[in-house]
Parts: sequence; structure tokens; C-alpha cells
Amino acid sequence: MCKAVSIGAGIGCGVFDVTHPSGMRAADPAGERESDGDVGRRAASGVLWLTMQKWATRLLGFVTIAVLTRLLSPEDFGTVAAASTVLPFFFLVADLGFAAYIVQVDRANRRMLSTAWWFSLVAGATLAGLLVAVAPLLGAAFRDERVVPVLQVLSLWVLLTAVGSVPMAILRRKMLFKRLAAQGAIAAVVAQVVALSMAFSGFGVWALVGQSLVAPVVTTSLAWFSARWAPTRDFSAAEFRRMLAFGAKVLGVEFIAMLRAWAEAAVVSAVLGIVSLGYLSVAQRLVQVVQDLTGGAIIPVTTVAFARLRDDPERLRKAYLRALTTSYAALSLPLTVIAVTAPMLIPIVFGPGWEASAQVAQLLALAATMTVAAALDHGLFYGLGRPGLWLIYAIIVDALTLGVTVGTVSFGLTTVAMGFVAVCVLATIVRWFLTARVLGTRLSIVCRPFGYLIVAVFLSGSGGLLITATTAAWNSFLVIVVAAAVIVIVHLGVTALMAPEVPRDVVTLVRRSSPWRRFTRRQPKES
Repeated sequence: MCKAVSIGAGIGCGVFDVTHPSGMRAADPAGERESDGDVGRRAASGVLWLTMQKWATRLLGFVTIAVLTRLLSPEDFGTVAAASTVLPFFFLVADLGFAAYIVQVDRANRRMLSTAWWFSLVAGATLAGLLVAVAPLLGAAFRDERVVPVLQVLSLWVLLTAVGSVPMAILRRKMLFKRLAAQGAIAAVVAQVVALSMAFSGFGVWALVGQSLVAPVVTTSLAWFSARWAPTRDFSAAEFRRMLAFGAKVLGVEFIAMLRAWAEAAVVSAVLGIVSLGYLSVAQRLVQVVQDLTGGAIIPVTTVAFARLRDDPERLRKAYLRALTTSYAALSLPLTVIAVTAPMLIPIVFGPGWEASAQVAQLLALAATMTVAAALDHGLFYGLGRPGLWLIYAIIVDALTLGVTVGTVSFGLTTVAMGFVAVCVLATIVRWFLTARVLGTRLSIVCRPFGYLIVAVFLSGSGGLLITATTAAWNSFLVIVVAAAVIVIVHLGVTALMAPEVPRDVVTLVRRSSPWRRFTRRQPKES
């Protein structure tokens, strides 16, 4: 239940989480900033490549999991899932927000990078050792002795992540997103091949453990090779304090989101039972997949892009508003399809018996159309070096979200989801004021793209609902196809009228980005 609708924009898992050298001077081994004219192109290309990588790995992952479920037992999957629930906390502490600092800082010298890496190495090794030591206690808490050795081996994942954090941050800072996407895809393929090989060889649960460890081994190795960087022996206390001042706020945002997620899960489970929590999890999973595949690249790319433009307020405002409109267009379309077709889609995707998840998924999908801006604003505040202001926002919104859950849970899951939609509306309005302030612009300008979102979702959603109401006797799959087609046509029509720059930008991006560039580039005439 990770990274789905998250208006606090933390990376944690939770009930409503439906949500990373060329021409560089030696003084800045992490990369000098490109010209402003190049930032937009590289950012847009980065979103495209990372999104393609997510689609490729997700589709391959579906095939792999379909095979593994036939070779491994539910207990094997449950053991690894239980062990994995505690790992995000260790990942957060090992990094301490230093990677986010490296990505947005004006200049990243060797001393600063080395300081960050040595801290991450020591912290990762310490936390991995701590995880090995407390594994028996966690195994007792989960009432599964098999969790203990699995968790002890997975502690290496914490160390691997820590070792690769600085090289990965350097690649993000250089905006080498195509390279990062390729590395992620290669790691996913290798890890899944290893998992299948081990499963067919009878290794059982260790096939899943192997998959979990091979992926970070490959990504870390490739990141080190691509970054062309090596740490020195320097460790600067002054640099450490500066990074800590920034990173502690980043860590605070993620930790607050994690606490809220755990608390919400406990509340729903305690009041409505574990079955209701399962229904909620399935609704989340559906919305999460759509969010991840269409918008998962927003934060890693925009944080860097906004940091590059922060010295030019006018260009920053234009870039933000254009990115916001494009993000609304890209994510609201598939989310509207989910909001309309969930009652028919969920039984097809998850099988019979999950109908109770449908209405919850519809509401969470509507909420997710609004939290698109939260992901973008997350990148904006970090890119501008303002994680403290975002931390205050996250604390207030996450506390309100938990309070609404506590107040509505006794009325059922649907009421809880309705309460979350209300919180999303309020949080969106609050972010308008905050964003207008940091961008130095009028409130009406910041909230203007939201008008496009409302019209696009309302009209396309109404068209889809009309189809589902008039074709109730049809086959469910056919209804989904026809309703989705109507939603797409209406949504594209509204976009062409209210946000004509979006389709133009998409066409330009595709033409400029490999591998299509070679096929769309105008060839010289033969003499």
C-alpha cells in the first residue's frame, strides 16, 4: 500500500497513499547547471523516459508475478511482505534527506559530496546491523519465525541503498534521466530473471529475497559507473550541518507520512476489521498503479528542474504553470476512467468478492486528480530549498487526514473515502496560497489550471457515466471499453480547447526524444 494518493506528499505507505558528464567543470563534480533553455527540454524528456521505464518494468513485473504465484506459496509472499514493512524507515534514516539536498543545492563540491557519502555509508552499515539484531523481536511481533532470517538478509538492502544514494543524486542533478531509466529497467529485468531462476530451482521464499537484493545491486553498480565520481577522505562538519538542516525537514515530511499511514491502518483495522482494510487496500492498489505509471516521474524530475530555474522568477512561474496543466491533463484522464468504471473493472482485475472496493476506488480516484498538484508542489518546494514550509504543511494536512479518518471510520469505508476527498479539496486550496507566495504571483494565476481540471473531469466523467447507465445490460468489458473511449474523446476535446499548449508540447517532446527522433527528423533531399 505504498505511494498512492498522498496529499502530504510523503513517500510512505498508508491507507491513503494511493503516493529521483558532459561540459561540467571540475569545481562541481555533480554537474554545472545547463542553460535555462535546455532545462525544460531535459525535464520533459526525463518524465517521458522515466514513465516509459515504469510501464516496461510494471508490465514485465505482472508477467513475473503471475509465474511466481504458481511456484511459491502465499506464506512465502506474506513473509517477505511482513519483512518489507519495516524497511522504509531504515531507508529514510540512512539517507537523512541528503540526496534531496544534493539535487537542489546551487553548487555541489567534492567535499560536500564526500561528506554525504561517508555519512550514508556509516549510517547504512549501522542500521543494517541494527536490523539484524532486532530481527528476532520483529519476527515475534509478526508471529512468523521465517521473517527473522529473511529480514536479516534484507538488511543488506539498506546498506546497498545508502552506498548508491550519492551517485544516484549526482545523476539526477545532471538531469541524466534517460540513463537512470535505462538502469532501472536493466535492474528490474535482471532481478526478475534471478527470481524466476531461483523459484524454478526450488529456493522458495529466497527467490523473492533474491529479487529484492539483486535490483539495488544492479542499480547501485550502474549508478557508480555512470556518475564517474569517487569520494575523497574529506568529511566537513560544516557541510554536514548544512545538509542536516535541510535533510532533517525532508526526513520529517516522510516520517510524518509514515506515522499517519500506520495510524490510519490501525484505526480502520480496529474499528471495521481486517477484511475492510483489505477492501481498502485493493482500492488503493488500483489507483496507485495508475498514479505510478502516469505520474511517478513528476517529483524526481521537477525538483531538479525547478532548482535550475529558481534564480529566474518569471521563467519559474511559467514553467510551474505549464507543468501543472500538463500533469493535470496526463493524470486526470486515466483517473477519470477509474472513477467511472471501477464497479465493473475491479471484479475483472481482482476477481469476484472485491465489489466492496469499487465505490472506495471511485472516490480515491477523484481525490487523486487533485493530489496531482501536491506531487508537483512537493518538487517545487524542495527545488526552491523550502522543505521547512512543506514540512509545516505536511504536519497539518496529515494530522487533519488522520482526524477525519478517526471521525468517519465508524460510518464505513465509503464515508472515510468521502472525508478524504474533502480533505483533498481543503489541502488544494491551502497549497494555492503557499504556492502563490513562494512564486511571488497572484492567487488567481496559481489556481487557474484547476479550472481546466474541473471542467475536463466533470465533462468526460459525465460522458462515461452516461455510457455505463445506458449500457448496463452489455458485457462488462465492452462497457469499460466504450466508456473509456468516450472519456478519452471528451477529455482530449476539453484539453484542445482549454489547454491547447498541452498537445503541442507532447508532440514536440515525442519528436525530439529518442528513439522517435531518428524517424521524425526531416531527411535532406536527394540531389
